[in-house]
Amino acid sequence: MTVGRISPLDELRAADCTHLTGIFCDIDDTLTWDGRLIPEAFTALQRAQQAGLRVVPVTGRPGGWVDHLARMWPVDGVVGENGGLWFYRTKDRLVRSFLQDAATRARHRERLDRLGRHILAQVPGAALASDQPYRDLDLAIDFCEDVPHLGDAAIDKIVALFSEAGATCKVSSIHVNGWYGAFDKLEGCRRLIAERWGEVLDEHFERYAYFGDSANDEPMFAAFPLSIGVANVRHFLPRMKSWPKFITPGNGGHGFVEGVNRILQLRSH
Repeated sequence: MTVGRISPLDELRAADCTHLTGIFCDIDDTLTWDGRLIPEAFTALQRAQQAGLRVVPVTGRPGGWVDHLARMWPVDGVVGENGGLWFYRTKDRLVRSFLQDAATRARHRERLDRLGRHILAQVPGAALASDQPYRDLDLAIDFCEDVPHLGDAAIDKIVALFSEAGATCKVSSIHVNGWYGAFDKLEGCRRLIAERWGEVLDEHFERYAYFGDSANDEPMFAAFPLSIGVANVRHFLPRMKSWPKFITPGNGGHGFVEGVNRILQLRSH
């Protein structure tokens, strides 16, 4: 859905939900709020899975975190680093897949490390994300998670520096993430769905719902007819050309719970 009216969640109808196969969702400020996982949001993942839906978080967080999430959470897979990797657990093992091979990742890491030093020198107050040591493909610049909020001008400067260096970058609710290579959250989901279930995601967009909150969710909002923004997505709408179709009353994980409750209620009817 391109820029225009976003419908309130209570306008979601059973016809939008009865054919669903699964739910994709962002994590930061979509399952969390004020930096903490909302317990009811975690339970909502489990309830959706128990209702027969595939559950796949899609996050900018690093491979080290994704390893844990895919092993321990009630999910069917996790896409991380904005689509650069996807992990899932089978009966026997954890499968860890990367869009780029090890040599390419190492070559890009050297470039990103240099770029990171340059960005920190140019943007006072910015810092490497605290989870940077666990990243495989990208560089995360913190603008509000563990530093005082730097504001839109600093975020725009970070984005410009990534772009000047020829890197792709996306703004999340806490970081600006940059990387070398052609991928995003949607491409990571395509790869996971193909590898895990042998399906072509582009033929089945209507079978998945997506929950998100910020600009790095824009490819997902554009692709999925049933896209839901939690209430705090409003802050990032000026940075997006494609908006979610629905919006929840509540922020972050509270809104996610509202959305899952609505979907499961409509499916039960």
